[in-house]
Amino acid sequence: MIVRFGFVAMSLVVQNASPSRTQTYAGFSKLDDRDAAIRRLERLAEENLSNTLRILKHCRAHDIRMYRFSSKLIPLATHEALAGWDPFEALHAAFREVGDYAKKQDMRVSFHPDHFCVFSTPRPEVLANSIRDIVYHVRMLEAMGLDERSKNNIHMGGAYGDKETSAERFVRQFGELEDRLRHRITLENDDKTFNAKETLAAAETVQVPMVLDIHHHAVNPGDTGEEELTEGLWPRIAETWRKERERLGLSSEADLPPKIHASSPKHVSDPRGHADFVSAEPVVSFLRRAARTSAALDCMLEAKHKDAALFRLMEDLKELESRGEGVKVLDGGRVEISPF
Repeated sequence: MIVRFGFVAMSLVVQNASPSRTQTYAGFSKLDDRDAAIRRLERLAEENLSNTLRILKHCRAHDIRMYRFSSKLIPLATHEALAGWDPFEALHAAFREVGDYAKKQDMRVSFHPDHFCVFSTPRPEVLANSIRDIVYHVRMLEAMGLDERSKNNIHMGGAYGDKETSAERFVRQFGELEDRLRHRITLENDDKTFNAKETLAAAETVQVPMVLDIHHHAVNPGDTGEEELTEGLWPRIAETWRKERERLGLSSEADLPPKIHASSPKHVSDPRGHADFVSAEPVVSFLRRAARTSAALDCMLEAKHKDAALFRLMEDLKELESRGEGVKVLDGGRVEISPF
């Protein structure tokens, strides 16, 4: 099985390249000239997109073919007080340059809207904000000229005192989204509420791919043990991706592989927190089991030290390779995994 690794948003290696420079609404509102204040937001967004392009070039130089964009590319983009502002025309060239580079280099790119984007909510105003946030993220992908292989990954949301009812509400409210939005979304199991089995059931029902987070599963496994995860759930998770490839007219698993998230617990006293780096052995243990049924897989690292964590993981994987642990390092961002 060929595995590609990626990282999230920030680079700890490339200097002065934040893709998330922003401004508070309080600061924005203090400026007397609203048009000038909006131009400042657009300049900040252009700088964020320029830095995103720098990070993509950094990725490609190190054979990293996966990257998650920052959701904060456009400061205050979804703030209700700026509802009449449409920044995309002004940012057209900058967005398209990022998208063109990602396509040219065949890089898998994505977004992960924050935890306020929830479709299990019983509150209409929260649902409206969640839809607005999804529209914002989809518009960024469209502005980049990226097709529906580029996704926004979300969680189902809260249980609100009744998880079964909340899951049903998620399915109903998510199902009411227009196809343009639904086709840009993947579902991920979370670390407190909806576990992998429950998230998979929802993903199958609403017919979107599922992203398995193996760290979240470790702290919120429900009644699913390690063997059932890889022997029972994983083939079904991979099937959600096969159906998505079929919908998109893609013939090979390598064209849009199943995707997972990997991280390590911050501390025994904080098992849900993400550590600075990622321990290689637990990741490889899962990958070798997944390799029994999958030929390709993409793994997004959610470590505090971002690309530096990926570089260290690749060095650790070289050590496992030298010990005959079923790993063959192919380049700076890919490995070949043998099943066991």
